[in-house]
Amino acid sequence: MTDTLPEIRAILEAAPYPFEVMECDPELADTAVFCERYGKAPEDSANTIVVRSKTGELKYAACIVLATHRLDVNKVVRKKLGARKVSFASAEETRELTGMEIGGVTALALPADLPLWIDADVMARKEIILGGGNRSSKLIVDPKLLLDQPGAEVVEGLANPFPASF
Repeated sequence: MTDTLPEIRAILEAAPYPFEVMECDPELADTAVFCERYGKAPEDSANTIVVRSKTGELKYAACIVLATHRLDVNKVVRKKLGARKVSFASAEETRELTGMEIGGVTALALPADLPLWIDADVMARKEIILGGGNRSSKLIVDPKLLLDQPGAEVVEGLANPFPASF
């Protein structure tokens, strides 16, 4: 059985919330594919996305948004980061900062000095599915667990729902 990283498991076990570590085929770790294959609702899946400033002082932040939402990089993130231009961190930068691969990045066990911005819609869910810190596991947790993480801040309008398609 696949498990999450030891430092993530320690956070889960120390928290007062129920959780589940779910095994995941690494080839199916990307959110849309994962949800389809494992029968999970995209509105319960939350992605942890690392962003960076492109101009001025180099700054990073981790953002948590529902899979049904698009991160507002050009307005909200740019303003919060205090940068003129921002972008998504590369896979290499994300790995260097977090120690995790894209498709498995989670909001738990991030560096304490990395701001963690949580879209307010994430907090409205009963439970959320996060990356497990690797591509072979996912975490099903109470979103309140996110508020216990260093640098965590709920941000209204951090992400916007994708338009409904008909």
